[in-house]
Amino acid sequence: MKTKAGTDLTQLRRLINGYQVTQALHVLAVLRIPDELAAGPRPVNDLATAVGANESALYRVLRAAAAIGVLEELPGHRFLLTDLGNGLRADAPESLAGWAAFVGRPYHQAAWARLVDGVRTGEVPFRIEFGTDIWTYRREHALETPIFNRAMNSLTGSVTESIVAGYDFSRFGLVVDVGGAGGALLVAILNRFPSVRGVLFDLPHVVADSRTFIDESGFGDRIQLVGGSFLEEVPPGGDAYVLKSVLHNWDDDGARRIFKACRQAMTGQARLLVLERLIPGPNEGTDVKFMDINMFVGPGSFERTAEEWERLFDIGGFKLLRITPVGVFVVIEATPA
Repeated sequence: MKTKAGTDLTQLRRLINGYQVTQALHVLAVLRIPDELAAGPRPVNDLATAVGANESALYRVLRAAAAIGVLEELPGHRFLLTDLGNGLRADAPESLAGWAAFVGRPYHQAAWARLVDGVRTGEVPFRIEFGTDIWTYRREHALETPIFNRAMNSLTGSVTESIVAGYDFSRFGLVVDVGGAGGALLVAILNRFPSVRGVLFDLPHVVADSRTFIDESGFGDRIQLVGGSFLEEVPPGGDAYVLKSVLHNWDDDGARRIFKACRQAMTGQARLLVLERLIPGPNEGTDVKFMDINMFVGPGSFERTAEEWERLFDIGGFKLLRITPVGVFVVIEATPA
């Protein structure tokens, strides 16, 4: 339906109601409906029994998911997983199940509901809602750490193939993944480059949760898990220090502290590898520009343009060597100045 002015109200309404899709997909991921449908179509009563859900309520969510192409509704209230919905299976290549399970969390949604207050005041929406920063909140709410780790592994897993295919890590004997969360990127690097060893470094409670994933990956003998704060120090002795989707969590002052800790640990021959997405010019880059809002809502930080990254490296005491595109990300390579 269009107005006299030509506005597509149906499209506009869908954009306005985008949160409803988020929550429906959150339900599918949390209840692992796509995993239940991996072997073929099943009736809703069977699914409800399998996942411990109310049949009537579940059916209403499933038929809505079918209307947007994630599932297909068949006669007799039976449902089939589509190619699009296959990406929500926990065991699917480049699965987004972990991310879907995270973005519907009550505390995440509550922070987003404060966006208008943050826009009015410039204050961080998460802090407005909860009175603390997002890192302290997760540390004090133990349940959220494994959910967040799975979300980070989910997002990272969706881009690791392009990263390891687009950048040669084989010249590094020891790669230190700084702020590596669940360890998905480090496992992908070691899988592609057999001569590389790794150190997964993050907050102690984060790496403690990561141990199961690392052990199950089969690379536990090549990965050392180290807990600590990258605002203070990072493990020395690495040939490459990787920061993937870390610095976009921090303002310039926080990024400088992380740069300082890395510089103190690095030899003159070591490389700093920052993996981030670049904000492009006007009227493009939907995903990264909405992620930029996400960074404002949660940690109170931002995505950066290429020029902003160059300035940050300069004030952080690093000499930028090259920027290598790897899919939707870039690898920004630098050495201590």
